[in-house]
Amino acid sequence: MHHIKKSDKLDNVCYDIRGPVLDHANRLEEEGLRILKLNIGNPAPFGLEAPDEIIHDVIHNLTKAQGYCHAKGIYSARKAVMQRCQLVGIPNVEIDDIFLGNGVSELIVMAMQALLNNGDEILVPAPDYPLWTAAVTLAGGKAVHYLCDEDNEWQPDINDIASKITPRTRGIVVINPNNPTGAVYGKMVLEQIVELARKHDLIIYADEIYDRILYDDAVHVPMGTLATDVLCISFNGLSKTYRLAGFRSGWLIVSGAKHRARSYIQGIEMLASMRLCANVPAMYAIQTALGGYQSIGDLVAPGGRLYQQREKAWTLLNDIPGVSCVKPKAAMYLFPRLDPEVYPIEDDEQLVLDLLLEERILLVQGTAFNWPNPDHFRIVFLPREDDLEEAIARLARFLEKYRQNNPKQKATLAQVAP
Repeated sequence: MHHIKKSDKLDNVCYDIRGPVLDHANRLEEEGLRILKLNIGNPAPFGLEAPDEIIHDVIHNLTKAQGYCHAKGIYSARKAVMQRCQLVGIPNVEIDDIFLGNGVSELIVMAMQALLNNGDEILVPAPDYPLWTAAVTLAGGKAVHYLCDEDNEWQPDINDIASKITPRTRGIVVINPNNPTGAVYGKMVLEQIVELARKHDLIIYADEIYDRILYDDAVHVPMGTLATDVLCISFNGLSKTYRLAGFRSGWLIVSGAKHRARSYIQGIEMLASMRLCANVPAMYAIQTALGGYQSIGDLVAPGGRLYQQREKAWTLLNDIPGVSCVKPKAAMYLFPRLDPEVYPIEDDEQLVLDLLLEERILLVQGTAFNWPNPDHFRIVFLPREDDLEEAIARLARFLEKYRQNNPKQKATLAQVAP
């Protein structure tokens, strides 16, 4: 009998944030070991919970949420998103320009499936949030990665973007604020990206889910406020700012040159209708979340929990010999660099597996974010300060003696790979 194989469409699809190293971590937990998971930006397990007001409103509306709703989502939630667009200055967004989805992840996949023909290209940042690359690939397209410049606070390299535009390029993905680097892009850089989109007739995809998780004097400029004469598809949701990752509730906003994209928008509508609708109970959280008191401001201000945890983690990482890290201005991640002269790493997935086995800490390797070199990793700074101190102390102890020259260790990873 033949073995049943996965689709060939998945051959180049990768999402290593939940890859084989996590599988191994789960096995260790099943054996009773405590693993400190610094791999996923999931606020609730670290005690960062949603405001009670939001939860109460969802409970109050549960009886209204038992049936299917409009394929694009309930009216009150879409209106709240529309009003948010008005407040931040994205012009001419109407109710019908807003789609609600089961998190931003579902909407990204839908946006790519509705657009791409086999071989079409989408420009995606490196490093990226890897779902973007996976979604492009699964839709039959090709993700072409443009570089962000670590020496320039991880701003996109405009010349590199321009050099990678071809006749097959359909759009540019902009992740701002950025995951995994925590960068916030300057207005001038964003305007240059808009100019490239205008010149080459490209769609801009703006992933802005961290737009309110800002530190110090960082200012987020919504791409929809600048891309008014090109098609702009913006994404946001409840998972991060409102600490409701498990609700899986996000939204997609169509703005700019909508009149030139009627067929494409119909494609998104078709996919929205095929899934009938997104999670209705979670939609009832959106109006309250967007309109109520923004408690995230307390968390990111000096003295706030996220602010203090960022300060602690960033300082401790930079104190490790051979480790350097650009200070994140947003989000909940750091993306440190390992000096290749100090740590000649050839396989960064092996590095994070060895760290897991020895110190019971789970990180994600930099190449999982489509960074081209095995010299970075991502760490989540959601745990409280004492846990971060312990975790980074263990990381420092591990790196002090780590040498990637044990073939037996590589066999360990092969054992957990699917």
